[in-house]
This record gives sequence, structure tokens and C-alpha cells, in this order.
Amino acid sequence: MIRRFFTIKRIIYSTLIFALGLWFLCCLPDPLFSDSYSTLLKDREGNLLSAEISEDGQWRFPQGMTLNPKFRECVVLFEDQYFYAHQGINPASIWRAFRQNQKAGKVVSGGSTITMQLIRLIRKNKPREYSEKILEMIMALRIELSHSKNDILNLYAAHAPFGSNVVGIDAASWRYFGRTSDKLSWAECATLAVLPNAPSLIYPGKNQEKLLEKRNRLLWKLYANKRISTEDLQLALQEPLPQKPFPLPNKARHLLNRCVAEGGRGRIYSTSIDGDLQDRLLEIVKRSSLALKNNEIHNMAVLVLDVKKNEVVSYIGNTPLKDKEPHGEDVDVIAAPRSTGSLLKPYLYGFMLNDGDILPNSLVADVPTQVAGYTPQNYDLTYDGAVPAKRALSRSLNIPAVKMLQQYGIEKFADRLRQLGLTTIDRSADDYGLSLILGGAEGKLWDMCSAYGSMARTLTRYNRSGTYSSSDWEKPVYMAHDVSAENKKQQDALIRAGSVWLTFEAMAEVSRPDIDASWQRLGSSQKVAWKTGTSFGFRDGWAIGVTPDYVVGVWVGNADGEGRPGLTGISTAAPVLFSVFGQLPRYTDWFRMPVSDLNHIKVCENSGCRPSDICPKTKYEWVPKQSEKSAVCSYHKWVHLDAKKQYQVTDACVMPADMVTVPWFVLPPVQEYYYKSRNPTYVALPPFRPGCAPQAGRNMEMIYPKSGTLIYVPTELNGEQGKAIFEAAHREPGRTIFWHLDGALAGTTKDIHQLAVNPTKGKHYLNLTDDAGESLTVLFEVMSEKK
Repeated sequence: MIRRFFTIKRIIYSTLIFALGLWFLCCLPDPLFSDSYSTLLKDREGNLLSAEISEDGQWRFPQGMTLNPKFRECVVLFEDQYFYAHQGINPASIWRAFRQNQKAGKVVSGGSTITMQLIRLIRKNKPREYSEKILEMIMALRIELSHSKNDILNLYAAHAPFGSNVVGIDAASWRYFGRTSDKLSWAECATLAVLPNAPSLIYPGKNQEKLLEKRNRLLWKLYANKRISTEDLQLALQEPLPQKPFPLPNKARHLLNRCVAEGGRGRIYSTSIDGDLQDRLLEIVKRSSLALKNNEIHNMAVLVLDVKKNEVVSYIGNTPLKDKEPHGEDVDVIAAPRSTGSLLKPYLYGFMLNDGDILPNSLVADVPTQVAGYTPQNYDLTYDGAVPAKRALSRSLNIPAVKMLQQYGIEKFADRLRQLGLTTIDRSADDYGLSLILGGAEGKLWDMCSAYGSMARTLTRYNRSGTYSSSDWEKPVYMAHDVSAENKKQQDALIRAGSVWLTFEAMAEVSRPDIDASWQRLGSSQKVAWKTGTSFGFRDGWAIGVTPDYVVGVWVGNADGEGRPGLTGISTAAPVLFSVFGQLPRYTDWFRMPVSDLNHIKVCENSGCRPSDICPKTKYEWVPKQSEKSAVCSYHKWVHLDAKKQYQVTDACVMPADMVTVPWFVLPPVQEYYYKSRNPTYVALPPFRPGCAPQAGRNMEMIYPKSGTLIYVPTELNGEQGKAIFEAAHREPGRTIFWHLDGALAGTTKDIHQLAVNPTKGKHYLNLTDDAGESLTVLFEVMSEKK
């Protein structure tokens, strides 16, 4: 019986001991701290760019990996000089505190070690009672078993209160001294070391005398313990105390918000941002924004990519200035869809070169154009008649771009843009129509810069290795060491190297009549392939430039979409673009021509196309290897002249033996009408000799209206019905054209063939006949009432 009793007793004791041991092992919470933390954004050197306060309203930074040795010396000497000797409890300190409390009749000293203070922080500063003190002692012993002394000290420093809403040494360093904790002096470390002792009573800006006394006492103690020299002591004693807390840096708040949206709060985001460059570009944006505000233009964004590393080195999502009245400064325009303006033209040029649809200088029509009610116009409201594709891109002409898209195909172009990574091209080709090339679509500055960077990497890789890789078309990264999965698989590029090089060469030869000479000289200091864009209604101004090392993208406008007079890419965004390039390191060499991806072939000197058998003048030109698909020149035709080469003739009036047959560069009548005014060397066809009737339909062409056009005739200010101006082109000067509207003579014209008419609402037919008998007829419909 007795033996059984002792057996039960041993079981109970063993169970209790096991339970206590298990509780002891599991008494620490996991994780030790469940607090919310501030979100930090750092540049590539580890410097703070921006920060967001924690969800509980505290500036509490995530725990750092290392602690400033100066602060470690200060806090140990001030709080627990036997920290490295005990195992979490200092019996002598506890006994001394017990005697002091007994004598005072209240709690005046805790006798806590740094480890016990850490436990108190973990337990959220529970009321000071003996039972709580015993529990802290037990948990302090437990944490010493699983954590090193440095870990414990780091945890304490990261979660200790430093007055107001500042928690942790890293947050305190920024708030009170405006820099990271590893750069603090002895005086600054001593100041922060004494703060957790009474953070509610003493902190910078409050009770300065007491704070100064405590700091200096600690400095003398450091000196007495030979932690600092006499010189360090004298310098430290002379340092002033911090006053008003410093605001935390806010240099890349939009990138911080983007990181939070993608990765959550309470983290440290180490980025690829160049902090010094970010500072310089912020100043450029501030200065430029102040000037633009005079025109009620309030927002601007700048993105800079490192081409070779495919990294973001500067990210300014919007204007850093904030007025009393908000103007959308919180919108991250880099990631916002905006009308592209003309920014897609280089892609179309590159695709058409790549697919063999054109050669660099193939002629493209530049004449008044109406397509299914859509009437594009050039920026300067003029026409060239016909223009080389390369020059059309460098001058950013709208009508040739529409003609090229019409040839290439809207659906095909939209699909290729999606392959480039333009995520906002999400509507049908019918929905976009031909306006896709002139701003009918939306794009993000992020996607556009990424695509240009990919083109540059494609060219660089090919020149280096003669290969292509899908990794060249990955989106850029802004997180340090966050390299996308490298796909080394060789594949055919979206745009081959030869086409990319030719596109960049065209972009680098920008020739615009509205460029301001003062900053054009800045742009000419180094070669840049660049393009501007302006959206309909002057709502968005774009400029994107690329060099072998960098892509720079600039957007200017109003985040709410309000248009402003003069808000164009060339006048608002381009100056900022070249100011940014002025802050970047100069590249050593321009893009090398990828000779192995190009052919050096003969082209027609007049048309820029592959020469036909009758092209009289040719020249050599570098073209994409796919050029064998491009069209042969169709502009040169055999022309029969009389013996003196003064007139055209036909076999109806001249014997073939008496004819002189020569090749002649012949443009369609409307193209010729505008082309010859821009090109004095152009020689029009000689007239037909009297008595030699020309073939019908060869010399006259309607400019406006085209057959099937819907016409709206507006009402004048006086209330009367206005008139429509009809226009035709005739190859032979001096010819008279007779205009018949619905069978009745409406007028005659000579040389300049324009006629003002006032037709009634409804369908009409217009017949034009010249004095040589050539005629043409067009059908049109008027949509307005004649009063």
C-alpha cells in the first residue's frame, strides 16, 4: 500500500515536472512580437528612399541585421553593464531593487536586465507586480537558452520605445538625427541609449535639461570605463541635442505604394534605384513642374531604366510638389493607362521593316485622306505628297503613319503590340480602327519604356553573340537581386536586330519644325533615339529616348485628363527628357550596326524601293534581310515622247519609229500635286501634243470629296448655310476643268482646281471634265440641311 502511494506520488511529481518543463520550453510566444511594422523602401546602396508608418500609427522599422557598436556599448553600460556575464537574471540587481522598493514603499526600481526588459516589451508592459516580475525572470532564462546575446540586444533595440510614436533604434535614428543608425556619433548613440529608460518623460524636444544631464552622465561613464578617448568625450559633450523630429524621406512614394500593393506592408524593400540620381531627377521635376503650373499643368512622371541590367534606376511616379488643392499627385502615372499619341509609330516602322513590307526609304503617300469617315491630319496641317518612310517617322507625320497601318493591318499590329508587352492593348481591331497609330489606344509609361529597353537589349545581344533570347523581352525589375528567370532559349526576335537598328537610326534623326533650338543643342551633345507623342485634345505629352545604356521616359499632363493649350510632347516632355539624359553617364559607343542581319542592296533613288528594270538611278542602302519580300518600284513607267522630248505622244498620231521612249518617275496626280511643291527637282510629265489624245483617267484625280464621302456643311455665324470646298488635282498645268453637280454646271477652274459649292442634304454625283475630254465622277452625301 505504502509502495503504491509513493509510486503515485512519483508519477504526479514527474508529471508536474514534465508539465513545468514543457511550459518553460514553450513559454515564449511565436513570433516574439506580433506588432505591425513600418514599410521601408531603400535604394541599391541601402539608403532610405521612402517609408510608410505602421498600421498602429507607430514608426517601428523592421528589425535590422546589425547594431551600431557604439550604441551597443552605450545601452549595455547604461542599462545592464553585466549583460554579457549573466544568463538573463542579475540577482544582485534584483536584491538591490527589492531593498529600494521596500524602503520607498512603492516600486522605484525594477532591477531588470536587458533580457528582462525585452520580455517586458514582448508582454506589452504588463503592470509592475511581483508575480509579473517572477514570470519575466523565468521567460528571460528561457530566451537566453535559444538566443545569443547579440540577438537579444538587437531585439531589444528594435522594439524599445524612444518617445512619442517612435519605436526602435532605426526609426529613432531617422526621426531624431535624419540618418541611419550605423552613422550615429557617440553623443547621438548615448542620447538614444538613455531614452527607453523614460520615453514618456524625456525625449528630443521635451525636458531638454534632463535629457542632456542623462546623456552627459553616460558619456562620462563611457570615458571612465575606457570606451571612448578624451578627444571623443570632449567632442561628444559639445554636440547639441536633437530638436524637432526630422520628416522621413519621401523620394519614391509611388514606387513604395507599388511595392506594398504587390508584396504587402511591414517589409523592407531593397530596390535597384540609384538614390543620388533619384535626388537629381526630383529637382529637375520640381523645377519643370513649377514652370508648367503657370499653364495649369500639374503632373509629371519620369522613369529611367538601365538597359543592360534591365533594372529601374529612377522612378518618379508623379510630381513631388503638393498644392493646398490636390491635383492628382497621388496617382502613379508610370503605371496608369494614358493615350499614347504618336509613340507607337516607331513600333509600326520596325514591324514593317522586320516583315519586309517596306524598306527604310520607301515612299509613303502624304495627301489628304478620308477612310470610313476618319480624316487624319499632320501636326502642321501640310502635305508632302509622298515621303520616305524613314523621314515620315523622324518628322512624326500622321498621314503616312495611317497609310502604313492601313497597309500592315490593324489586327496584326495590335497583336504584335501585345507581344511587345503593351498590356493595355485589350480591345478589338475594329474598335481601335486606324486611330490606333495616332493615340486611339492607351499605354503605360512602364510598358512603353520596357519595350524600347527590350529592343535595345535585342540589338546589343545580337551584336555580341549573333543570337536572340526571350529574356530580352522580360519586364524590368526594381527590386535588388530580383532577377527574372533567365530564359537562354534562342528564338526569333519580335523585332530582329537589323530592323531595330534602322528604327533607332530613324528616331535619332528627328527633324521637327517646332523644336526649340536652345535645347536641341543639348540633345545633340550625344546621340539619342527618341520619340514624342501628344494625345488628342492636348491631354498627354510624352517623350521617350533610348541609348545603349539607358531608356528614359517622361510623361506630362494632368492626372484628371484635363487638356491644356500647348501641352505637347515636344514642348513639355522633351526638354525634361534631355535634362534627364544630361544627368546620366555618357555612353562609350552608339549601337553597332548588325551587319550580319542586314543586306547592302541597290534601291531606286527616287522611290526607295527595290529597283525595277527601268529605274534609271539606283543607290546602295542597308536594308533588313527580309527585304526580298518588299515591293519593286512601281513609280517608274515608260513614257513615249516626240523627237524633241517636248510632248507625250501615242501611236495614234506618231509612228513608233519617231517616238523617244524613256523611263519617267511618275506619282499619282494628287501625290504629285503636293510633292512637286516640296521637291523642286521633281519633273512632271510633259503634256500631250495637241491632237494626241491621252488615255482617260490618267491625269486627273479627286482630292476632296472621295467617292462615298459623307459631308457635313456647317452653318455660318450669320445663320446661313456654309459652303463646302471641293478640290481636284490635274497633272497638266493650264487645263480647264468643268464641274457638274447633279448634271448642272457648278463652275470652272484653271490651274488651281478648288470650287466652293452649296449642295442640299442628300446624295449627289459630281462630274469633272477637262478641256481635253478626260472626266471622272464621284458620289457623295450631304448630312446637313440647306436653308
